[in-house]
Amino acid sequence: MSEAARSLLQRWGASFRKGTDFDSWGQLVEAIDEYQILARHLQKVAQSQHNNSEFTEDQKKTIAKIATCLELRSAALQSTQSQDEFKLEDLKKLEPILKNILTYNKEFPFDVQPVPLRKILAPGEEEHLEFEEDDEDGGAGAGSPNSFPARVPGANKGTLLPRLPSEPGMTLLTITIEKIGLKDAGQCIDPYITVSVKDLNGIDLTPVQDTPVALRKEDTYVHFNVDIEIQKHIERLTKGAAIFFEFKHYKPKKRFTSTKCFAFMEMDEIKPGAIVIELYKKPTDFKRKKLQLLTKKPLYLHLHQTLHKE
Repeated sequence: MSEAARSLLQRWGASFRKGTDFDSWGQLVEAIDEYQILARHLQKVAQSQHNNSEFTEDQKKTIAKIATCLELRSAALQSTQSQDEFKLEDLKKLEPILKNILTYNKEFPFDVQPVPLRKILAPGEEEHLEFEEDDEDGGAGAGSPNSFPARVPGANKGTLLPRLPSEPGMTLLTITIEKIGLKDAGQCIDPYITVSVKDLNGIDLTPVQDTPVALRKEDTYVHFNVDIEIQKHIERLTKGAAIFFEFKHYKPKKRFTSTKCFAFMEMDEIKPGAIVIELYKKPTDFKRKKLQLLTKKPLYLHLHQTLHKE
């Protein structure tokens, strides 16, 4: 085993144990975060095309299946119906397989498949792959959102998190994403919005959340009508923080999910009631240094804010 492979397996093993420990302790937000980060890393290795890869094609398939199981467990933890769709005990059976991936030659214990069609990218990663303006692939997205398989297992449900417990004198924020105006709204395939809270340096202050795939597309609007619970009390957000909304959609010709545009809301804009915010061109500028409006047309992200204070 090469030093690089050994180091990689050690990091994966540590991340896997960290996730299952959080899961065992009932720290579901932390477990979901850890599972999704590890799944992304595994998927990236599984989909790498390099001939000098540390892993064989069969090993990559097994790695991709483990990534799928991590996504299944993550989706189960986010489900309001049941957390038994993919059990923690099942996931734990995969730790020795991951640890011994270079020598593992048995049948995979679960009937799952890798996600071969869609490239799973870390936030902002697609920005390095495409800088040209969207041509919307000649209207390929005019069909129903279900024309293509889900991005990953559980994608249609999103990765939304529950509201934090209230604390005396502290304020929690619920943001309802109502709709977004786009000139080619009807052509977007599997549209969803990634919500994150960043400091002035673009560092995450809370877990990143994805909405479920949009409810419907109508005229120049994509409708969501979904509540986002900001995962930190407003009083605990650092000065200069902002809440970002990245509109993403699937591009079948390029086989990955792309950020189309983004919007953000600063702390002085947090107040009860409706708000519309401007849309900016990608790549997402978390530091808010070089902002460029998406269009001169009056198209916006429509939100509604609710403040909860004891």
